[in-house]
Amino acid sequence: MAALLLAGACSRQAAAPAPETPAPEAATTEAGHLPQSPILRAVKQRGRLNCGVHQGLVGFAYTDNRGQWRGFDADFCRALAAAILGDGDAVRFVPVSAGDRFKALNDGRIDVLWRNSSWTMTRDAGEGFIFAGINYYDGQGFLVRRSLNLSSATELNGARVCVQSNSTAEANADDFFRSRGVDYRPVVLTTEEAARDAYAREDCDAFSADISALAAARTTLTNPQEHAILSDVASKEPLGPVVKAGDERWASVVRWTLNAVILAEELGVTRENAEAQAKDSRDPRVRRLLGVEGDYGAMLGLPKTWGANAVRATGNYGQIFDRNLGPQSPLKLERGLNAQWNAQPPGLIYGLPIR
Repeated sequence: MAALLLAGACSRQAAAPAPETPAPEAATTEAGHLPQSPILRAVKQRGRLNCGVHQGLVGFAYTDNRGQWRGFDADFCRALAAAILGDGDAVRFVPVSAGDRFKALNDGRIDVLWRNSSWTMTRDAGEGFIFAGINYYDGQGFLVRRSLNLSSATELNGARVCVQSNSTAEANADDFFRSRGVDYRPVVLTTEEAARDAYAREDCDAFSADISALAAARTTLTNPQEHAILSDVASKEPLGPVVKAGDERWASVVRWTLNAVILAEELGVTRENAEAQAKDSRDPRVRRLLGVEGDYGAMLGLPKTWGANAVRATGNYGQIFDRNLGPQSPLKLERGLNAQWNAQPPGLIYGLPIR
């Protein structure tokens, strides 16, 4: 009897269907099918990129005498338009204030925010915006009159310090002085321009903002040589492009366009030689970047030559930096942290591999 029962149990067990396990090939294929980007589709349909920029900051985003947008961030907007549409001029620049910039993203008034915005935990994890990378490593500093004979911001005891509201500047200045036991009087203005004007009128003794913004502000003063940026750095300000949450494919488009421009500098690809490099270079990294080898644009929903289009429109990262912020600009900022990782001395700019 026991033997018969055991035989029956074994028979039933053998007859039970085995659970289905997807083949590794099928799982891999399914993982490769990422959802299309609604924002990318909208940009292609309208034939234009809506790019949110600063209302007017020398070096980063401003209009020249002919009403044309210029600047570091403006050029990255053009690079993105070229990568998508093949035309660096297919951009509508949308000036947004510090208080309105993220609302403009959520409302869909802009496709991407490229407005010297700092990547912080609150904006990322708390508010859910996606920072697609870092195109400028900055820090907050202090602009003062040379006549005060100051060597450090810690000497601003009892001083009036102009800062902008709705930005990280107000909180950073408070952290800096409070941690050092320095009493100061904040003069909080609604916009960066208002803070700069208040400093120019001597309504405050110092102006605190990103060091790049202070360098830009100094060029607008009546006698720029009479003002100095102190050596103190009150914060880390990683600045980069921001997109709305919920469209990861669009974030990838912005991220890899930025990366293509960075990588181009590292590989020696410029606006002037990009076409020749595409024909003559034997370096597989250059060939992948310029779309000669492989079709990496397809992963993003972009043309095969997306990287080449971006570089031909604006130049590589170093060219964009030099003409807007560096030696060819009124700001004449050093590369510093924004030098390539393999430069001498090295910086933090590092191109991700396209492969």
